[in-house]
Amino acid sequence: MSILDMRGLIDYADVFILCSASNRRQVKAIAHAVRQWSKHELKVLAHGVEGLEAGRWVLVDFGEVVIHIFDEPLRGFYNLDGLWNDAPRLELPVIEEAEAPL
Repeated sequence: MSILDMRGLIDYADVFILCSASNRRQVKAIAHAVRQWSKHELKVLAHGVEGLEAGRWVLVDFGEVVIHIFDEPLRGFYNLDGLWNDAPRLELPVIEEAEAPL
């Protein structure tokens, strides 16, 4: 997983979160879990979701935070990590087991 600080590079989001899954079913499950967790725990709804039906690259847009969930081969193909190589990387937050959403 990569967390990119996009402030100063683009004007439509502050943070990109890039993650991968082993297969399409996992991509869809991650997208569903993220949306459910944000709705129930944070009381925040996604502004939009793209690619859920195909499950190869799902984008979940929360406005300031955009989450990209890739089927593993597509992450390397589109290489957003390389495209935004100049974006500072942010530390992954440490989540205690009791706080974990799933």
